[in-house]
Amino acid sequence: MKSCGSMLGLRGLRLPPAGILLLLPFLPLLLLPAAPAPHRAPYKPVIVVHGLFDSSYSFRHLLEYINETHPGTVVTVLDLFDGRESLRPLWEQVQGFGEAVAPIMAKAPQGVHLICYSQGGLVCRALLSVMDEHNVDSFISLSSPQMGQYGDTDYLKWLFPTSMRSNLYRICYSPWGQEFSICNYWHDPHHDDLYLNASSFLALINGERDHPNATAWRKNFLRVGRLVLIGGPDDGVITPWQSSFFGFYDANETVLEMEEQPVYLRDSFGLKTLLARGAIVRCPMAGISHTAWHSNRTLYETCIEPWLS
Repeated sequence: MKSCGSMLGLRGLRLPPAGILLLLPFLPLLLLPAAPAPHRAPYKPVIVVHGLFDSSYSFRHLLEYINETHPGTVVTVLDLFDGRESLRPLWEQVQGFGEAVAPIMAKAPQGVHLICYSQGGLVCRALLSVMDEHNVDSFISLSSPQMGQYGDTDYLKWLFPTSMRSNLYRICYSPWGQEFSICNYWHDPHHDDLYLNASSFLALINGERDHPNATAWRKNFLRVGRLVLIGGPDDGVITPWQSSFFGFYDANETVLEMEEQPVYLRDSFGLKTLLARGAIVRCPMAGISHTAWHSNRTLYETCIEPWLS
C-alpha cells in the first residue's frame, strides 16, 4: 500500500520537524529588519595649542591616542608661532590663534574642546577671556604656568645667559622685556609692585590690575564648561609646579595653593565661581617630565580622555 506521501506526489520530500511547525506563526516577526543601533552624538572637535619652541609635530602621539579612543573626532593642531616664533608677545599670539580658532568654533555649534600645553595654556586662557561668543566645553590646561613662572630653566639660560631668576625682573619688567613671551608671564614674588605695573599680559588676564575690559573678560571666561588642570612635581620646567593649578609663591617663596591666592579670594576672573559650580578638575600626576605630558598614554587616559565627550 502506498504511503500518503506517495499518493500526494511528495515522495522524497522531508517534512519539517514538529518544533519548526510551531514557529511558523512567528516567521513574519523573524523576518523583520533589525532595529537600528541607537544614535550616538559625534564627538566634539578638539583644538590643540602648543607651547614654547614647539610645533604641531610634537603632538603626533596625542593625536594618535584621540583617534584610537574617540574615532571620528576632528582634531586640529594649530600650526602657528612655531619654534622661535613662539617668543613673540603673547597678545600677538592670542590674536593669531583667535583668528584660527573662530571658524572652527563657528562650525561646531555643539561646542569644542581646547587642549593647551605649557605657554599655550596662557594663550588659551586669554582667548577665553577676549572671545565674546566662544563655545569651549572643556579647557584642558596641560602643564601650563597659569600663575606665572619663577625658575631657572634651560630655556631661560638660553634666552638670557647673563641673568638668573633673582635679577631677571630687570629685563622682563621693562618695555623691551615685555616683547618676549616668557616675560609676559614672568612672576617675581619679590618684586610684586613691579610685576603689577609692568606685566602687560598675566596681570591683566588675572584681573590683578584694573582695566576697562575686566568685567567683560570675566563674563567670557565663565562661559567655559569645564577647566581641567594638569601638572605634577616632576615637571622640571614649570616653577613652582603648582602654578599649573593656580598655586604660586608668596614673598617668602612658600607656595600658596589656589584657594589662598588673592585672585581666587577676590574671584577676579572667575576661579572661585568655577570651583563653586564644580567646573574645575585637578589632575596631578607624578613621574612625568615637562616634554612628556602630551605623549604619555597613562596621563592621556587618566586626565584627558574622560573629558573629550
